[in-house]
Amino acid sequence: MSRNFSLAGLLRLRHLEQDVAASDLASANARVRDNASRRARARNALGSTASEASTIVALHAVAAARASSRSMLAEFEAVEQRAGASADEARQRFETARVRSIGLEKLADRHDAEVASEDLRLDQAAIDELAVSAWHRVRGDR
Repeated sequence: MSRNFSLAGLLRLRHLEQDVAASDLASANARVRDNASRRARARNALGSTASEASTIVALHAVAAARASSRSMLAEFEAVEQRAGASADEARQRFETARVRSIGLEKLADRHDAEVASEDLRLDQAAIDELAVSAWHRVRGDR
């Protein structure tokens, strides 16, 4: 049995793919949080704005501002939905990369266990040989 895991290069590649997917997922999640935060701040700012109108001109200005605000909030929601879809896709890519890595990790662990087992078997054979040689020496068999 080879001491080195023959698929070690592929396992490193899978880990790199997984790291890239994890980074993409973190970025997508950050965009989702940022967009939700911006939308919440805009809602709070709009909620605290006075909307009393004393003249018809002021009433038209308030109506225009509300329409603009609704439009801005709709855009925030659309951006948030796109960011959420992007985050879902990034999560799926990460899960796929993770699944691809897990199979190779299990093979590498099994290989390491077999190498360790072989090392122990060889060590035990050497110890047995020393013990048999010592036993024969004590008996004078040589």
